[in-house]
Amino acid sequence: MPMIATASRKPLGQLLLSRGTINAEQLQRALDEQRRGSNQKLLGEVLIEMRFCNDEQITEALAEGYGVPFARVSPRIADPRVIASLPKEFLEKHQVLPLFLVEGILTVAVSEPANVFLLEEIERLSGHSVQVVAATVRDIKATLQVYLPSDKVFVIDDIIEEVKPEEFTLIEQPVQDLANLEQAAGDSPIVKLVNYIVYNAVKEGASDIHLEPGDGSVRVRYRIDGRLAERLRPPHQMHAAVASRIKIMAGLDISERRLPQDGGIHVLMDKRPIDLRVSTMPGKHGEKVVIRVIDNDRAGVNLEKLGFGYDTLKQFRKLIGLPNGIVLVTGPTGSGKSTTLYACLSEINRDDINICTVEDPIEYAVGGINQFQVNEKAGFTFANALRALLRQDPDILMVGEIRDAETARIATQAALTGHLVFSTLHTNDAPGAVTRLFNVGIEPYLVGASLAGVLAQRLVRKLCQNCREAYDPPPNERRQFEKLGGEVDKLYRAKGCPRCRNLGFSGRVGIYELLVPDDRAIDAISRGAPLNEIRDIARELGMKPLRLDGMEKVRAGVTTLEEVYRVTA
Repeated sequence: MPMIATASRKPLGQLLLSRGTINAEQLQRALDEQRRGSNQKLLGEVLIEMRFCNDEQITEALAEGYGVPFARVSPRIADPRVIASLPKEFLEKHQVLPLFLVEGILTVAVSEPANVFLLEEIERLSGHSVQVVAATVRDIKATLQVYLPSDKVFVIDDIIEEVKPEEFTLIEQPVQDLANLEQAAGDSPIVKLVNYIVYNAVKEGASDIHLEPGDGSVRVRYRIDGRLAERLRPPHQMHAAVASRIKIMAGLDISERRLPQDGGIHVLMDKRPIDLRVSTMPGKHGEKVVIRVIDNDRAGVNLEKLGFGYDTLKQFRKLIGLPNGIVLVTGPTGSGKSTTLYACLSEINRDDINICTVEDPIEYAVGGINQFQVNEKAGFTFANALRALLRQDPDILMVGEIRDAETARIATQAALTGHLVFSTLHTNDAPGAVTRLFNVGIEPYLVGASLAGVLAQRLVRKLCQNCREAYDPPPNERRQFEKLGGEVDKLYRAKGCPRCRNLGFSGRVGIYELLVPDDRAIDAISRGAPLNEIRDIARELGMKPLRLDGMEKVRAGVTTLEEVYRVTA
């Protein structure tokens, strides 16, 4: 028989009462609503609909009632080999998640521990004894979506091998016929080549893959640490089939080569999920394809690892712990704003608060946070999503980007009505975010009342700590450094070694400036002060400029003077 601990079985309502999740009045109202319903709903469903509790609280109470552990499951703790021990159709139909197989005992997560018939069927199909943990349907479904194979999930295992140059000659003429093109895209060398490109990109830590058709060849470049580096140059004859293979994987229309298209691919590599965002653009020599690599392992970065100085981090932590207000992260595209916001949300994420995000697109899935994807074509814009979310009882909101006056206005009102709002803007520095809000149409007095702080950031490449070399800076470099960073005896520069692929750099780190307005700054903002005045006040408050923060990292041998000037020019 399945291994379920025996416990004194109380009704769900009594369990929730004893845990303090609901009160007697709420329970009675839910019971009355349940009786009135035409299709008899479960009490838990009614309680969730009436927003007296959430699915996690219901499942925790049921776990207590049946004497089984409650688990918060996620793709990080699931083993694909164990999941494969039960048929895909069975898992999808019953929302069952196999977790571990230890000494012949299979641990499975279910949302209904009382369903003994289901557990007996699991034992029969798996051939193992079963022990049960309780988990929410939402968490089980989200984990299964990552690991169950589907039409858009591709597993990249040990199938990668070097593509021999002679294999490129298999398609000697450009393929125009659609049926032939689809067949060519499925040929083994094409599949192998696409797998090789993706596999190597992930292994090298690339953030983007560029496939650029030219006259006689296709240039394949990876963006590593913010810089593009060429990796392959297959012949142009292969381009149509390679592009079609990627489009098939992403669920795009291979017959449409005149318009841009966007899609997504989910792959498993080294038993971890990786998302690929695909964008195609018609060009002179064929479709240019760009693939954004979203490695969910990068979502687990905490604030300490982002490169904050001690004082800045201490001040920023106070900022993200406020009960309300707007916290903005600014910088150009690719400056790490999303990573910083995810690190903030992960740090303040707790069971007793409701965190909701509106993103375009959702870059990383974060457990315990409600994430919503913008769909402009369907009319689900940032503004519409934010307006709807305010009726979802949020404590903390994250808006991927403030793009227009309507989104800015709703975010401001949310901050003024007791919510903590995180968002991003594209500005050159922290004080510039204030005037940017003025420009999109927010009244200065509302900006002054709602703005809690602004973090501006850039990413600089880190020197490879294995091969960096110290040198005595020449007079011009010494003068440049001493203007901001004070006296210096030595600096460090890139050299290159096999560990850093002879680049001299490995990884990136942030440089930051943080503006937290005091009463004087708030007064200036509220009367619509010009940017230069706000900058002067910020410096008097002790705001460390981006370049000065960069110079401290140059002094410490983390990066170079050229890198800091490159990103802060």
